[in-house]
Parts: sequence; structure tokens; C-alpha cells
Amino acid sequence: MSININSLVELGWRQGLQSQLHLDALASQFAYRVVAVQRNQIQCLGFDEQQNLRELVLSTYPWCHELPEHHPTVGDWLMLDKADQPVQMLERLSVIKRRAAGQQALVQLLAANVDTLFIVTSCNDDFNLSRLERYHAIATETHIQCVFVLTKADLANDSENYRQRLQENFPHDTVELIDATSLVGVKALKQWVGVGQTVALVGSSGVGKSTIINSLLGSIEQTTAAIREDDSKGRHTTTGRSLHRIPAAGLLLDTPGMRELRMVDVEEGIAHSFADITQLAEQCRFANCQHGNEPGCAVRIAIDQQRLEERRLDNYLKLHEEQQHNTESIAQKRSQARALGKFYKTAKKTSKAFKGR
Repeated sequence: MSININSLVELGWRQGLQSQLHLDALASQFAYRVVAVQRNQIQCLGFDEQQNLRELVLSTYPWCHELPEHHPTVGDWLMLDKADQPVQMLERLSVIKRRAAGQQALVQLLAANVDTLFIVTSCNDDFNLSRLERYHAIATETHIQCVFVLTKADLANDSENYRQRLQENFPHDTVELIDATSLVGVKALKQWVGVGQTVALVGSSGVGKSTIINSLLGSIEQTTAAIREDDSKGRHTTTGRSLHRIPAAGLLLDTPGMRELRMVDVEEGIAHSFADITQLAEQCRFANCQHGNEPGCAVRIAIDQQRLEERRLDNYLKLHEEQQHNTESIAQKRSQARALGKFYKTAKKTSKAFKGR
């Protein structure tokens, strides 16, 4: 991977990361940022003692007994010793995660230390407010700034209507309406990617994420595919996550199209994304109001007076229930993993003591 970086600051290093280290660590360890993860290998960038940029490929073995949520992901920072061995992984300033697909109760990390999230959708049949609310809740859980990017504006006759619907549902977030292939659209997005800043993209397949990446980078880094004419759906073209340097700007992280995005550990994010419902709920007659047929429900009154969409309440209740179920399931898995970890450590100590006899 070729990224033109001249300093750790350009790679995203900041005070919130450095404050986690003691002086002796700063003198004997080197910071490397994870730019790609592929199966059992971690690709990272950093500087050696002579301040030469180095690209290293590390094994995931040191984390093999850890839960997936504790494995390095794209955007993480690792501290390496002079022998290029990982000493520690720094605490994440932000993280985008979901419950992994399948029956196992595990967390899948999508990106770490992201400053701004481009939530990409298009002015066609892909536009889905309920799905966008999912993305928004996941991002705001760790206080990531959200920017909604409406693509294919040049192909729609009513693009302003799409913008208005987004702005009504997310009044405190910016909405950028663009033709991703035009220089004007690229300029509008570049203002969110200052030097040292990290921006990630999420959105379903075919909404134009790869086209945005190519336009921002000024080169064909990702292949693109046309949308299907019958249902406006796109063909998925990106298969991995990786960081890219935008010329004279910050870093851009691409994520594959996600057909299944299950909520986990996002109670605060849901409350923030649905602040209108949260505030109304505080006015309900009963503290445990479920916003169904209870008397004195301020949320139901707002719906009856057409101040709140029924769809929005339905999605709020759905996401809240989903995240609670997934979080409880994963909490049990974490408890089991901690118990197993203690067993491994005890067994290791016992084995060393036995050998020392």
C-alpha cells in the first residue's frame, strides 16, 4: 500500500493518543497505525528512529486468544518495540462496530479512530431513512461527526426532496448533495478531510462510495460498477477495508457494502439519533411508558398531531430492542471469555512452576 506520509500527525496522531503513554514508552516504543487487516496479517505504517517511513506486516498471533473486539482493526494505533514486536494497542478514541453475522454472539470492528463518517446514500430506490438511522446511531455512540452524502444527484429529478427529508430527520447534521464524478462534488467533501483527520465511508452497495474514493484520491483505487436499471441497486465492488491518503488532505477509510448491520453497545447512540423521541418520552405520564396505548403518552400525542412520523417511532423501538438483545448476548460471551482467559493464565503459571521443580 502506497501512502505519502511525512509525519505521525499526517497519519492521524494526536494528543489524545500521546497522553496514554509514559515518557519511557515514548523513548523506547514507536507508534504505527493499522492501515489494513487481511486474515492473519496486519499492515501498518509508522516511522523508525531515523524518522524514515516504514511499512510493516505483523501477525495477528499475539491477539489469537482475545475476543475479536480486542483485535487490531483498520485505524488502530499499535506501539512497537525496537524489534518491531507489538507492546500495546492504544485505547481507541472512537470505534465503529456491529454484531458479527451468524449465530455466534461476537462483535465485529469496522474501523477505529475515525473523526467523521460519510453516510452515503443515493437519490433513487436505495434511499432508506431507517437504514440511515442505524448508521447514525452507531457513529454517534462514540461521538463521530456524521455527514450525509447524497449521490447520483445528476440522475434524479427531485434531488432536493431527498435532501429535505434527510435534513428533517437529522437537523443537526450536514447533508451534501453531489454528483460524485464532478469536481464540485469532490470539493464539497474535501472540507471534511483536513490533514491528520480520518474519514470513513459507509453505505449499501452501489451508492457510489468507490466513485467518491476515486474522485477524492484523483486515481482509480477502487473498481466501480453500474447500477441495475430494474431496481436502482448497485453491484458490490469493494471487498476489504483500508486507509488511503487524500492529496494535501487527510485519510480516507473505505468499508464494504453492508447488507446486515446489527446493533450492539449503542444505547447512547440511539438516544442521540432519536433525540426528539427521547425528549418526548420524558414528558410521558409513566416513566416506563412503551409508547403504545398507555394514557398520557407524549410520543403518541406527537404522532397523532403529525409532529412525529410513525415510521420513526417504529424504527426507534426496533433498534432499541435489537441493541438490548445483542448487547446482553455479547455480555454473556465476554464473561465466558474472561473466565477462559483466567484459566489459560492459571494453567500457564502452574506449568511454569511445575517445570521449575
